[in-house]
Amino acid sequence: MKDALSNLKSNKKNCPAAGKCGGCQLQNMDYERQLAYKQAKVVKLFGKYCRVDNITGMENPYHYRNKVSAAFGTTRSGMIISGIYQSSTHRIVKVDSCMLEDKYADDIIVTVRKLLSSFNLSVYNEKNGSGFLRHVLIRRGFSTGEIMVVLVTGTPVFPGKNHFVEELLKIHPEITTIVQNINNKFTSMVLGETQKVLYGKGFITDILCGHKFRISPKSFYQINPVQTEKLYNKAVEFAGLSGAETVIDAYCGTGTIGITAAKYAERVIGAELNKDAVKDAVINAKINNIKNISFYEADAGDFMKSYALEGNNADVIFTDPPRAGCSKQFLDSILVLKPEKIIYISCDIETQSRDVYYLVKNGYKVKKCSPFDMFPHTRHIENIILLIKKQGE
Repeated sequence: MKDALSNLKSNKKNCPAAGKCGGCQLQNMDYERQLAYKQAKVVKLFGKYCRVDNITGMENPYHYRNKVSAAFGTTRSGMIISGIYQSSTHRIVKVDSCMLEDKYADDIIVTVRKLLSSFNLSVYNEKNGSGFLRHVLIRRGFSTGEIMVVLVTGTPVFPGKNHFVEELLKIHPEITTIVQNINNKFTSMVLGETQKVLYGKGFITDILCGHKFRISPKSFYQINPVQTEKLYNKAVEFAGLSGAETVIDAYCGTGTIGITAAKYAERVIGAELNKDAVKDAVINAKINNIKNISFYEADAGDFMKSYALEGNNADVIFTDPPRAGCSKQFLDSILVLKPEKIIYISCDIETQSRDVYYLVKNGYKVKKCSPFDMFPHTRHIENIILLIKKQGE
């Protein structure tokens, strides 16, 4: 779409931090124009293969993020601030309220920031490794209302821990669990390896596509549950399962797609490298009384290669890889397994286009394409592609 990012209509909810943050690249565009812009991008990449469905937008494209992470630091004058790293930098942009983030989460983060001073707690200094609080991570189950607060600290020592937790709960009784995560490494990763449960169970649950899911601090769970339910229902519809298929859910996370598809298939196998996510996936299957699904802690590419070399088969493969897309090893494993259908879900249509091209060159054709606006006001697009094996391949 020519000049799609210029001469745009004004968005009534412009954010005061927009010029510094860089998170909402399209917020100066009215929502209908955003959808048209994203639709055009998908058509440009995939319209040569098949007709592209109209993008599925949101009725209310604000405050949709159920996972919110805030970095903590200080100004030159020593004032504690919390917010978002400025795009392509490590400078913190002070944010008290974000148009994308859950309102409960934003309020809790501001409260934590205010409590630091009253409890004489400092923020972490990455340059010298001193100080206490690095990040606060909030996760909320939109269906259940359950809220997890993760305090990411640079040290395991938490002065006044019990009183701090008591005061936080007094101000925000809606919080259902509080976890301290220790991260004392020089890294861009928010969470460290060690954590302690300070209050509650150490996890929350949410309901998606009629199933209950357990979410731990490190587990992957889609950040926009309203759109995720629509996305997964469409993915399962694309699969056209009859109840007789063996299905692989690659990059399965906490098992959301696989569990959603399990009642329509004979057998589902999930592969995921994140051990915390696999642990949750196994529990999620038990919670939902799903008995025809199994999970393996493994890199999706490695698992697929071993699975194929052992002479196993799969009728349908769901794959929802990271932004970097699928590895060549993973794609080649698919070609060995030769499933009838591949449902490729992606949050990066550029890498998805690259991988789809490889599969099309090697015996598959694109049958359907359906984009979803999972990330309103940003450039990002979620897209589902259905590929089917060409006859005679």
